[in-house]
Amino acid sequence: MLKLYGFSVSNYYNMVKLALLEKGLPFEEVPFYAGQTPEALAVSPRGKVPVLGVAQGFINETSVILEYIEQTQSGVPLLPSDPFQRAQVLALCREIELYIELPARACYGEAFFGMPVPQAIKDKSKAELLLGVAALGRHGKFAPYVAGDSFTIADLYFMYSVSLACAVGEKLFGLDLLAELPSVKALLERLHTLPNAQRVAADRDAAMPAFLAMIAAKK
Repeated sequence: MLKLYGFSVSNYYNMVKLALLEKGLPFEEVPFYAGQTPEALAVSPRGKVPVLGVAQGFINETSVILEYIEQTQSGVPLLPSDPFQRAQVLALCREIELYIELPARACYGEAFFGMPVPQAIKDKSKAELLLGVAALGRHGKFAPYVAGDSFTIADLYFMYSVSLACAVGEKLFGLDLLAELPSVKALLERLHTLPNAQRVAADRDAAMPAFLAMIAAKK
Protein backbone atom coordinates (compact mmCIF):
# COMPACT_ATOMS: atom_id res chain seq x y z
CA MET A 1 0.00 0.00 0.00
CA LEU A 2 1.11 3.54 -0.69
CA LYS A 3 2.25 5.49 2.36
CA LEU A 4 1.93 9.26 2.51
CA TYR A 5 4.42 10.88 4.90
CA GLY A 6 3.74 14.37 6.21
CA PHE A 7 1.22 16.30 8.28
CA SER A 8 -2.28 17.54 7.59
CA VAL A 9 -1.49 21.27 7.90
CA SER A 10 0.92 21.23 4.96
CA ASN A 11 -0.66 22.49 1.74
CA TYR A 12 1.66 20.33 -0.38
CA TYR A 13 0.81 17.26 1.68
CA ASN A 14 -2.85 18.02 1.14
CA MET A 15 -2.39 18.28 -2.63
CA VAL A 16 -1.13 14.71 -2.72
CA LYS A 17 -3.70 13.52 -0.21
CA LEU A 18 -6.58 14.91 -2.24
CA ALA A 19 -5.14 13.40 -5.42
CA LEU A 20 -5.10 9.96 -3.78
CA LEU A 21 -8.64 10.42 -2.49
CA GLU A 22 -9.99 11.65 -5.82
CA LYS A 23 -8.42 8.68 -7.60
CA GLY A 24 -9.95 6.33 -5.02
CA LEU A 25 -6.60 4.82 -4.06
CA PRO A 26 -5.94 3.11 -0.72
CA PHE A 27 -3.09 4.68 1.23
CA GLU A 28 -1.73 4.97 4.75
CA GLU A 29 -0.95 8.33 6.34
CA VAL A 30 2.32 8.35 8.27
CA PRO A 31 2.86 11.36 10.59
CA PHE A 32 6.13 13.02 9.57
CA TYR A 33 7.40 16.53 10.23
CA ALA A 34 10.02 18.36 8.23
CA GLY A 35 13.41 18.56 9.86
CA GLN A 36 17.13 17.95 9.61
CA THR A 37 17.39 15.00 11.98
CA PRO A 38 19.05 11.83 10.67
CA GLU A 39 15.66 10.11 10.89
CA ALA A 40 13.94 12.75 8.75
CA LEU A 41 16.76 12.92 6.22
CA ALA A 42 16.64 9.14 5.81
CA VAL A 43 13.10 9.58 4.44
CA SER A 44 13.43 12.94 2.66
CA PRO A 45 16.81 14.15 1.30
CA ARG A 46 15.97 17.78 2.15
CA GLY A 47 13.94 16.92 5.21
CA LYS A 48 10.72 18.24 3.69
CA VAL A 49 7.16 16.99 3.21
CA PRO A 50 5.38 15.29 1.60
CA VAL A 51 7.05 11.98 0.82
CA LEU A 52 5.42 8.98 -0.82
CA GLY A 53 6.48 5.57 0.39
CA VAL A 54 6.30 2.81 -2.24
CA ALA A 55 7.60 -0.75 -2.37
CA GLN A 56 10.96 0.34 -3.77
CA GLY A 57 11.56 3.22 -1.35
CA PHE A 58 10.70 6.89 -1.01
CA ILE A 59 9.67 9.54 -3.56
CA ASN A 60 9.96 13.22 -2.66
CA GLU A 61 8.88 16.53 -4.27
CA THR A 62 5.16 17.08 -4.72
CA SER A 63 5.21 17.49 -8.50
CA VAL A 64 7.18 14.26 -8.91
CA ILE A 65 4.90 12.40 -6.51
CA LEU A 66 1.79 13.51 -8.39
CA GLU A 67 3.22 12.48 -11.76
CA TYR A 68 4.37 9.14 -10.33
CA ILE A 69 0.86 8.46 -9.05
CA GLU A 70 -0.56 9.26 -12.49
CA GLN A 71 1.94 6.99 -14.23
CA THR A 72 1.61 4.00 -11.92
CA GLN A 73 -1.84 3.98 -10.34
CA SER A 74 -5.40 3.43 -11.51
CA GLY A 75 -8.39 5.68 -10.91
CA VAL A 76 -9.68 8.89 -12.41
CA PRO A 77 -6.90 10.50 -14.50
CA LEU A 78 -5.67 13.87 -13.23
CA LEU A 79 -3.51 14.63 -16.27
CA PRO A 80 -4.69 14.70 -19.90
CA SER A 81 -3.35 12.05 -22.27
CA ASP A 82 -2.85 14.58 -25.07
CA PRO A 83 0.75 15.89 -24.85
CA PHE A 84 -0.15 19.52 -25.51
CA GLN A 85 -3.00 19.58 -23.01
CA ARG A 86 -0.82 17.76 -20.49
CA ALA A 87 1.87 20.42 -20.94
CA GLN A 88 -0.70 23.15 -20.32
CA VAL A 89 -1.74 21.56 -17.02
CA LEU A 90 1.85 21.12 -15.87
CA ALA A 91 2.71 24.69 -16.88
CA LEU A 92 -0.21 26.00 -14.82
CA CYS A 93 1.03 23.99 -11.84
CA ARG A 94 4.50 25.46 -12.16
CA GLU A 95 3.19 29.00 -12.64
CA ILE A 96 1.02 28.73 -9.54
CA GLU A 97 3.92 27.38 -7.51
CA LEU A 98 6.58 29.84 -8.69
CA TYR A 99 4.57 33.02 -9.11
CA ILE A 100 1.88 32.70 -6.43
CA GLU A 101 2.78 30.09 -3.82
CA LEU A 102 6.43 31.04 -3.32
CA PRO A 103 5.88 34.83 -3.04
CA ALA A 104 3.06 34.22 -0.58
CA ARG A 105 5.15 31.72 1.41
CA ALA A 106 7.76 34.39 2.07
CA CYS A 107 5.09 36.14 4.17
CA TYR A 108 3.50 33.15 5.93
CA GLY A 109 5.43 33.84 9.12
CA GLU A 110 3.79 37.22 9.65
CA ALA A 111 0.40 36.42 8.11
CA PHE A 112 -0.24 33.24 10.08
CA PHE A 113 2.18 33.03 13.01
CA GLY A 114 2.84 36.62 14.15
CA MET A 115 6.49 36.52 13.12
CA PRO A 116 7.46 39.88 11.50
CA VAL A 117 8.71 39.83 7.92
CA PRO A 118 10.94 42.67 6.62
CA GLN A 119 9.05 45.31 4.66
CA ALA A 120 11.26 44.84 1.61
CA ILE A 121 10.25 41.19 1.41
CA LYS A 122 6.58 42.08 1.84
CA ASP A 123 6.79 44.69 -0.91
CA LYS A 124 8.43 42.19 -3.26
CA SER A 125 5.87 39.52 -2.43
CA LYS A 126 2.96 41.89 -3.02
CA ALA A 127 4.24 42.90 -6.44
CA GLU A 128 4.94 39.29 -7.44
CA LEU A 129 1.55 38.09 -6.20
CA LEU A 130 -0.26 40.66 -8.31
CA LEU A 131 1.71 39.60 -11.37
CA GLY A 132 1.23 35.91 -10.61
CA VAL A 133 -2.53 36.17 -10.17
CA ALA A 134 -2.80 38.19 -13.38
CA ALA A 135 -0.87 35.47 -15.23
CA LEU A 136 -3.16 32.79 -13.80
CA GLY A 137 -6.17 34.76 -15.00
CA ARG A 138 -4.71 34.85 -18.52
CA HIS A 139 -3.56 31.23 -18.72
CA GLY A 140 -6.26 29.40 -16.79
CA LYS A 141 -9.51 28.49 -18.54
CA PHE A 142 -11.82 28.08 -15.51
CA ALA A 143 -14.29 26.29 -17.77
CA PRO A 144 -15.25 24.97 -15.34
CA TYR A 145 -11.89 23.80 -13.90
CA VAL A 146 -8.53 25.55 -13.98
CA ALA A 147 -7.29 23.86 -17.16
CA GLY A 148 -10.62 23.14 -18.82
CA ASP A 149 -13.42 20.61 -18.57
CA SER A 150 -11.92 18.17 -16.08
CA PHE A 151 -10.37 18.21 -12.60
CA THR A 152 -6.59 17.97 -12.91
CA ILE A 153 -3.41 18.39 -10.91
CA ALA A 154 -3.63 22.12 -11.72
CA ASP A 155 -6.73 22.30 -9.54
CA LEU A 156 -4.77 20.79 -6.64
CA TYR A 157 -2.12 23.50 -6.86
CA PHE A 158 -4.83 26.10 -7.30
CA MET A 159 -6.80 24.98 -4.23
CA TYR A 160 -3.94 24.67 -1.81
CA SER A 161 -1.69 27.53 -2.96
CA VAL A 162 -4.03 30.26 -4.13
CA SER A 163 -6.19 30.00 -1.00
CA LEU A 164 -3.17 30.72 1.19
CA ALA A 165 -1.98 33.49 -1.12
CA CYS A 166 -5.41 35.13 -0.88
CA ALA A 167 -5.19 34.99 2.92
CA VAL A 168 -1.76 36.67 2.78
CA GLY A 169 -3.11 39.33 0.44
CA GLU A 170 -5.99 40.10 2.77
CA LYS A 171 -4.10 39.94 6.08
CA LEU A 172 -0.96 41.85 5.08
CA PHE A 173 -1.97 44.05 2.19
CA GLY A 174 -5.72 44.53 2.53
CA LEU A 175 -6.11 43.12 -0.98
CA ASP A 176 -8.65 40.77 -2.50
CA LEU A 177 -6.34 39.15 -5.04
CA LEU A 178 -9.25 37.65 -6.97
CA ALA A 179 -11.52 40.71 -6.92
CA GLU A 180 -11.27 41.19 -10.68
CA LEU A 181 -11.47 37.46 -11.46
CA PRO A 182 -14.96 36.38 -10.33
CA SER A 183 -14.86 33.06 -12.21
CA VAL A 184 -11.55 32.22 -10.51
CA LYS A 185 -12.93 33.06 -7.10
CA ALA A 186 -16.10 31.04 -7.74
CA LEU A 187 -14.10 27.97 -8.75
CA LEU A 188 -11.88 28.21 -5.68
CA GLU A 189 -14.95 28.28 -3.44
CA ARG A 190 -16.61 25.40 -5.30
CA LEU A 191 -13.55 23.15 -5.21
CA HIS A 192 -13.37 23.41 -1.44
CA THR A 193 -16.92 22.02 -1.21
CA LEU A 194 -15.92 18.73 -2.85
CA PRO A 195 -16.54 15.85 -0.39
CA ASN A 196 -12.91 14.72 -0.39
CA ALA A 197 -11.71 18.33 -0.03
CA GLN A 198 -13.95 18.71 3.01
CA ARG A 199 -12.41 15.56 4.49
CA VAL A 200 -8.93 17.00 3.93
CA ALA A 201 -10.02 20.30 5.51
CA ALA A 202 -11.47 18.52 8.56
CA ASP A 203 -8.19 16.65 9.09
CA ARG A 204 -6.25 19.92 8.70
CA ASP A 205 -8.45 21.70 11.25
CA ALA A 206 -8.09 18.83 13.71
CA ALA A 207 -4.30 18.92 13.39
CA MET A 208 -3.97 22.71 13.55
CA PRO A 209 -3.91 23.22 17.37
CA ALA A 210 -0.99 20.83 17.84
CA PHE A 211 0.84 22.38 14.89
CA LEU A 212 0.41 25.92 16.23
CA ALA A 213 1.61 24.78 19.66
CA MET A 214 4.71 23.30 18.04
CA ILE A 215 5.40 26.57 16.18
CA ALA A 216 4.89 28.60 19.35
CA ALA A 217 7.35 26.40 21.23
CA LYS A 218 10.02 27.18 18.64
CA LYS A 219 9.69 30.98 18.92
